[in-house]
Amino acid sequence: MEHRSAAASGGSSSRRAATRQKLYEAAVTLIAEQGFSATTVDEIAERAGVAKGTVYYNFASKSGLFEELLRHGVGLLTASLREAAERTEVSGGTKVDALDAMIRAGLGFIARYPAFTQLYVAELWRTNRAWQSTLMVVRQEVVAVIEGVLREGVAGGEFSDDIDVPLTAAALVGMVLVAALDWQSFQPERSLDDVHASLSRLLQGRVSGGR
Repeated sequence: MEHRSAAASGGSSSRRAATRQKLYEAAVTLIAEQGFSATTVDEIAERAGVAKGTVYYNFASKSGLFEELLRHGVGLLTASLREAAERTEVSGGTKVDALDAMIRAGLGFIARYPAFTQLYVAELWRTNRAWQSTLMVVRQEVVAVIEGVLREGVAGGEFSDDIDVPLTAAALVGMVLVAALDWQSFQPERSLDDVHASLSRLLQGRVSGGR
């Protein structure tokens, strides 16, 4: 009896997770297309293929859905960057190698979720949203992963101890976001490998053509 209940509970949780994922995808696509204010809950439900009540069952409001969307998307990005850094450490790579792997992971994430990335970058420029505090928290989660690698590099003597860690981390995140959006919007014919190679050269200070 307990086993059947646990199985039913697990199935219910999986179905809810799948429903929330469909709502996230519908919301991010619609909001990227027409803006937050112009997007209605009815449209989100229709795009997701669910009843309007399902939206309110999973999220208190459209704003609540968007706030959770930010948490969800940035959480995926943060996990991707952290995994890239951890893989590099396990393989014995340097901190520069870790940053390079994180750049590639970031490009891969943006290539997979371009609409979400567009929304995230746009929201960083706004200051009047109800979810502003949440946005700042999730932004810091992304930056903190890179800050950690930079601090370890400083401690290990790989980077200069006068490096501005918070600003450098933010600059790296910004570089990847802007370069990737430019790639997706204006240079889609370029491969991920090609774009990554260009940013890798920037990271390693070889933009002047030195070897």
